[in-house]
Amino acid sequence: MQCKVTLLDDALFECELDKHAKGQELFSKVCDHLNLLEKDYFGLTHWESPSSKTWIDPAKELRKQATGGKYEFTFNVRFYPPDPAQLTEDLTRYCLCLQLRKDIMSGVLPCSFVTLSLLGSYTVQSELGEYDPETHGEDYVKDLNLAPGQTKELEEKVMELHRTYRSMSPAQADMLYLENAKKLAMYGVDLHQAKDLEGVDITLGVCSSGLMVYKDKLRINRFPWPKVLKISYKRSSFFIKIRASEQEQYESTIGFKLPNYKAAKKLWKVCVDINA
Repeated sequence: MQCKVTLLDDALFECELDKHAKGQELFSKVCDHLNLLEKDYFGLTHWESPSSKTWIDPAKELRKQATGGKYEFTFNVRFYPPDPAQLTEDLTRYCLCLQLRKDIMSGVLPCSFVTLSLLGSYTVQSELGEYDPETHGEDYVKDLNLAPGQTKELEEKVMELHRTYRSMSPAQADMLYLENAKKLAMYGVDLHQAKDLEGVDITLGVCSSGLMVYKDKLRINRFPWPKVLKISYKRSSFFIKIRASEQEQYESTIGFKLPNYKAAKKLWKVCVDINA
């Protein structure tokens, strides 16, 4: 079985595995190749379509998880640490930065112009080092992907900030990048399209702090994990059982409709895994 894994820097890792190999075997090979020690934050994904991905189950055979007989996967951040400062390795932080840069480019992580400029300046410091008029030309950031629909105005603001940095190592630049990125409203939120029981289109977001409900890109509800007693699904419905508050006598169950059984199961699995 010839496997191909696209890494976070878009490099391709290829290896051969036994046809009955499980997900864990490929994941371990990728982590060894990268010299990555803090493995718990990462996972392998298989893309069914450009917008739909499934996380590879480490305990199951790869060939049963790769649709269409294509053993092509991507290596991604699966669990975003609420406080990146608690990561011990510079490499883990760098990988998280690469993932966040992808999230920004794909529109998954919306940012204001001010935040994009700041994050972009740390990316430039991490990738190109300190500003040096000898080596860096006039528009030295134009080849870096900093934002979707990148503008000249943004590039100029990024360069203006970058030129002010003195004796900042790439690792320090990555740390500052993460300290700012973690404050973004959609940092580490995994989105799932759904409907409420009235049939209104909503989006459910799963993150380390709880389950979020969005309507028209605005958060309308939040269920912190300590208040959630049970997560379940039946056919295409997804349910959460909420602990009774001081004002209420009884626990309550809230239901949502997902496009199909597979989508409901996928959402349930993401919720269970983030609480494991």
